Amino acid sequence: MLKMAEKINMFIKKRISDLDWRFLLFIILPFSILLCVALSSTPSVDYFLPLRSFIFTTSNVSDFTGSSPVGCADRTHSANVTDDKLRQSRIAVCLVGGARRFELTGPSIIERVLKEYPNADLFLHCPLDKNAFKLSLLKTAPRLASVRIFDQRLVPQTAEQVRVLTAANSPNGIQGLLQYFNLVEGCLTMIESHQKQHNFTYDWIVRTRVDGYWNAPLHPQNFVAGRYTVPSGSVYGGLNDRLGIGDFHTSKVALSRLSLIPKLDSAGYRRLNSESAFKAQLTTLNISYVENRLPFCVVTDRTYQFPPTHTGVPVAALSSRGPLSGTKCRPCSPVCKGRCVADVMSSLHKRWSWTDWSNGTIELCDAHGGWEEQWETIFDNVAGKKLAARRRQVKDLMFEECVGDFREMKKKAVNWEAPAPEEICGLGLKMRPIQ
Repeated sequence: MLKMAEKINMFIKKRISDLDWRFLLFIILPFSILLCVALSSTPSVDYFLPLRSFIFTTSNVSDFTGSSPVGCADRTHSANVTDDKLRQSRIAVCLVGGARRFELTGPSIIERVLKEYPNADLFLHCPLDKNAFKLSLLKTAPRLASVRIFDQRLVPQTAEQVRVLTAANSPNGIQGLLQYFNLVEGCLTMIESHQKQHNFTYDWIVRTRVDGYWNAPLHPQNFVAGRYTVPSGSVYGGLNDRLGIGDFHTSKVALSRLSLIPKLDSAGYRRLNSESAFKAQLTTLNISYVENRLPFCVVTDRTYQFPPTHTGVPVAALSSRGPLSGTKCRPCSPVCKGRCVADVMSSLHKRWSWTDWSNGTIELCDAHGGWEEQWETIFDNVAGKKLAARRRQVKDLMFEECVGDFREMKKKAVNWEAPAPEEICGLGLKMRPIQ
């Protein structure tokens, strides 16, 4: 009888165990199917966006270097579908700033941003100066929506701006910040005018700088619905504002650098630099953001102490494989690599000029003086034949060629607000022979 009871007991336990497994399978299997659908589907109404956003954006800092995310068995296919959808979206690329070294940066922007998304419309907002003639390189841009090259004037300062902003660490004080904010928000105004003119709204806006050199293409995974993407590092007490990517709603907030200052004033913000004001904009208006490593750097002629310490500014060699996330750079023979970089970067303030240097992705220049005599050779070797040829094209550009290039640009552009090509070209090429 005892043996019979034990057998019955074992039988009952086995049946309960079987039921447990069946019950678990009953729960897990439908959830797994739902998860795969959520990660891979791209319906016109994305009901799974909150789930997908939770899975892929819980981390605030990511490194998008081109590798595909890992997930369900058909994840690679679904990623391709998502990329195709993005490339069919309406995208505005907002390009702002002075053209100081555009012969170096412009061709990389054309090849690795504009031609990566040939459906994107370019909006150019730049001051007129002796370097503006270099913007003629944009005649090869796939689509020119709007060009504004303007005489830069003082931006009137308000009491609110003086309270909210600080002149500290700005080369041109508060006026320098206002000029920069005016460039950025002016580009948003151009985009909104174009939308109204043609009765549509852009799905995405990419805001980048004229002085940014791209060493790899802008990856589609940096387009995150409902969140604003900014570069990691170089935060200076706030958020890196050297590039931004977002849908129209998040971009409108991010690019409203001047008009949102009264809101920051009302919220009690004081003595903000550009980066901390930028972060305050997003947080005050409840805009979520994600910080990614992005493959560009800001080419600079400024000099900086070497080696940098604590709040010093590291200047990366253009040859660094990166991603450099908008850190300052120049073409140079690196003087600091490997362990040297680790020592320098670990001494920098993490919430100031620090940028990610892991895995040997950065080599440093000694930028306490001017550029090396052989910088052109260094650049050409780093950039490759195509971009090197564009640099030489600008170096050898003649006045009449420049005028012809701008006339060609004007024909391509939907909207054009700029001085005559002769005036733009004459400022920088007036001492060159005319053929």
